[in-house]
Amino acid sequence: MSEKGLIYFVSDVHLGAPALKNNRERELLFARWLDEIKDDVAELYLMGDIFDFWYEYRKVAPRGFTRILGRIADLTDRGIPVHFFTGNHDVWVFDYLAEEIGVMVHHEQLITEIRGKKFFLAHGDGLDAADKGYLFLKKIFTSKILQWLFSRVHPNAAFALAHKWSASSRLSKNDYEDDFMVVQDGMYKFAAEFLKNNPVDYFVMGHRHRLVNKEMDDKTRFILLGDWIKSFSYGVFDGEKFELKKYKG
Repeated sequence: MSEKGLIYFVSDVHLGAPALKNNRERELLFARWLDEIKDDVAELYLMGDIFDFWYEYRKVAPRGFTRILGRIADLTDRGIPVHFFTGNHDVWVFDYLAEEIGVMVHHEQLITEIRGKKFFLAHGDGLDAADKGYLFLKKIFTSKILQWLFSRVHPNAAFALAHKWSASSRLSKNDYEDDFMVVQDGMYKFAAEFLKNNPVDYFVMGHRHRLVNKEMDDKTRFILLGDWIKSFSYGVFDGEKFELKKYKG
């Protein structure tokens, strides 16, 4: 990775979300953002739920998103590392994106060093130990047997079922307006517990659709990246500091 340029992080774009009515506008805006960062990006981290739903059959990939996939492929073709973290909505990304557009797919959290700083990177789903219902669902979604069974369903029926499920999600209920106390959140508690035995400079996650840049101690910051539904936000690391920004288009 080049020491020049900026490191970008973005999460929860939810491309193609059936619960939202402005999918085309959001896709165009996200494509424009990718165009604007392409000359100074040294590395790009896509931190989960970039797609509202994704499933790969052996010979079939989801329709749409060509603008975004093309721009990401352009970055990787130019040698820019692009990391793709699976989220709870796009957990079924397998090898298509890696083979076709050259991204590095991460199904688990990643602990890595970026320009001398230690980063804990994850979408964030499954880290809240108190969310028993989701932890149970995640076991179902990641079951190899159930994935094999789902692959036997015709794509038209499979995607119709998935979109119906997604349409009843938090996005449709606008369920992000309540007061959010970050220190009481399960993901923050996970980070605080992890930090006791593992030094980290930055915890960077998505999932909560919140913008948070909080100091945990005199060395560590806890970052939530927001989303591209309300805040149209992203993170930037220049090697010295991490900033959260909103894209105005």
